[in-house]
Parts: sequence; C-alpha cells; structure tokens
Amino acid sequence: MELGAIRKVLVVDDSRLQRRILSSSLKKWGFEVIEADSGEQAMEICGRSMPDLIVSDWVMPGMTGVEFCGTFRRLNSDKYCYFILLTSKSEKNEVAQGLDAGADDFLIKPVDADELRARISAGDRILGMQRELSHKNEMIALALDELKVAHDAIDKDLIQARKIQESLVPEFSRDFGRSRVSLLLKPCGHIGGDLVGMFSPGENRLGFYSIDVSGHGITSAMMTARLGGYLSSLYFDQNVAMEKRFNKFYALRPPQDVASTLNSRLIADAGIEEYFTMVYAIMDLRSGLLRMVQAGHPHPLLLRADGSAEFIGDGGVPIGLLPDIPYTQYQTQMHPGDRLLLYSDGFTECRLENGDMLEPEGLLSLVRDCDPRQGGQEFLDDLFWRLTQVMSAEHGLEDDVSATFFEFNGP
Repeated sequence: MELGAIRKVLVVDDSRLQRRILSSSLKKWGFEVIEADSGEQAMEICGRSMPDLIVSDWVMPGMTGVEFCGTFRRLNSDKYCYFILLTSKSEKNEVAQGLDAGADDFLIKPVDADELRARISAGDRILGMQRELSHKNEMIALALDELKVAHDAIDKDLIQARKIQESLVPEFSRDFGRSRVSLLLKPCGHIGGDLVGMFSPGENRLGFYSIDVSGHGITSAMMTARLGGYLSSLYFDQNVAMEKRFNKFYALRPPQDVASTLNSRLIADAGIEEYFTMVYAIMDLRSGLLRMVQAGHPHPLLLRADGSAEFIGDGGVPIGLLPDIPYTQYQTQMHPGDRLLLYSDGFTECRLENGDMLEPEGLLSLVRDCDPRQGGQEFLDDLFWRLTQVMSAEHGLEDDVSATFFEFNGP
C-alpha cells in the first residue's frame, strides 16, 4: 500500500491477540504501528506523539473506545487524526454515539483485512485533503499577516499624505473687509480629489475656487497638490491666476484665461489621464461685480439677501479633456447681504435612503433648512451635518464633499 497522509497508526485493544493481528497487517502495508492495551495508555501515547490514524476497539475495561475517542478529540492539537472504531455493534443509536464522540469510521468485528485496507485508503484521502486545506489556510494566514503589515504601512503613509493635503488649505475662513470666504473639505477616504481655496492680491480684490479632480485616492490627491501650487495663496509668483504689473503689484487675471492656462498645462503633460471640473471666481468688493468661469463644475448657488435663490453659470467643459477649448466668462452683480455657494458633486450626487441622488433641488432644500442667522464656517458645518442625516446609511459618503461659501457685505 502506497503511503500518503497516514504513516503512523495507533492500535488500541485490550486483547493482545487482536492487536497483533491488526498490527501484522498494518506493518505489512508499510505503516509504523504503535500498540496500547487501554484507552488510558493510548492517551499517554497521544500526548507524547500524535498518530495519523487510530484503530480502537469499542468495548474495553476502564475507558471504553467511545470514551477514549471523546477524550482524544478534546486534546489541543493542530494535527487532525483519523479515528476508526472497531465494534460488534451495528445498531443506529450505537453508531450515532460513536459519531458524536468524534469517530470518523466504523468496522464490524471480526475485521476483514481488505475492508480495513479500503477504510484506511478512504481515511488517507480525507486526511490528505484536510492537511492540504490546513496548509493552504496557514499560507493564507501568513499572506494576511504580510498584507496587514503592508496595509499598516500604507495607512501610515496615507495619514501623513492627508496632513500634507490639508496644508494646501492653510485657512478655512478669512475676512476680506466686511465680506468673508469660508471653506469646507471632507474627503471620503484618507485623502481626496477635491480642492478649495481663496487668495487676495490686494484690498477689495478677491479670488476663490472649487475644484473636483476625476477619480479618487492617491492619483487624484497628487493632482490636487499640483493644482494647489498653481493657485497658491502664499506664493503669488507661482499662482497662474495672477500677473505682476509694473513690477510693483499683482493683479487678478480674467477667469477664462486662468481656465485656458490650466487646460493647456494639463493637456501638455503626457501620460496624465485625470481631468478636473472647476468654478473660479473673482470679486470686486467695491462694485459687487462677480466674474467667474465654470468648467464642468456644478452650477453655483446664489442666495440673495431678499431670500430668493438661483443656480448660476453656463456649464463649460472640464479642464484637461480637450485641447484649445474656449472658456467663457459669466458675470453677475452681487449686493450686500448676498451669498454664493460653490460646491462639488459630492453634495448633489449623494445617495439618499431611497436610492435617489440629492440633486441640486435637494441641496437647495438643505440650504433653506439651515439657520439663516448662521454664517461662514457654522453654515458649512450645519449644511454638511444635514447632508449626513439624509444620506444612505448603507452607502455612506461615496465621494469627496467640498464647498466654498462667499458672503458679500460691501467693500
């Protein structure tokens, strides 16, 4: 008989003759055989060295074969052993008792050598599959441990990356005279692809924006880092939205020119597949004239001081999709008390409990539910909280959520 998973066999029987008969056949088939004349002795042997197969008599003085089987199965061992009970009992309740104790198979005495050999072959196949499964489980456990180490390292890097990304927005609220710009940035993961910001090259001149890079995760976050440099609020000489005049002061470039410049830079970079949507606006705080460019971003929500509201803008093509796209300027007159909300589609495409999306009308409803006395950061925090109350608990925040909120109160 070709040896497989079963190599060491323990024969347990209080009859010396029966043990010798079984041992003779087993040794002839190439197995290593150990003998025990009682369940107690067999337990001592198993405690020292676990066999691959146990062939035990049912009826023995002291510990019976069934009792031995049950006690053996309670041993703490990571190696499975196949257990055959020898019995003259064939009643169903007796067989059930043996199975409950942990026996794998039964043989009726007197034992036929060919039948014993067949039962051992069946046990060998089962034991082989079990050990192969255990080996694979061990490999999976090792792989999971390695993945956990890698995941922890990635998680640590992502936490640091989030800190770096947060540094792109050095301040979330700033007063410009009597007016104010407030920002909201809530990535759906450690890092995100949304970016908001503001800058002012001088008194009564103000620029602010809302950007949503395609996709999620690391690639999008790297793009926002790059855009943060292009629209820096600290280094005006790097900011593509500004130009130096008379070598003395910086002026804000027309919004459509800024969009064209960003589009040209993105298109020129070979291998970059990402694009982004954007609303970039500049404000003359003296006249109240707002000029902006909309490049595929959701329509800004203009909240008038008289309580009326309207979505403004004329659409436009996302930046980085096509070369030489002409971008047009949209302008409107704002009056003291008017407010403007730029937001990413993380708001309007948020999944509700009924499976529908929030849509612009739902966003307007949330805005109207907010306390009208709140302003700035309090308003944005309240708006985001209300979004979390209506979003689907099953899907949660599936996209980054961001907003730029401008409150105009005159020069």
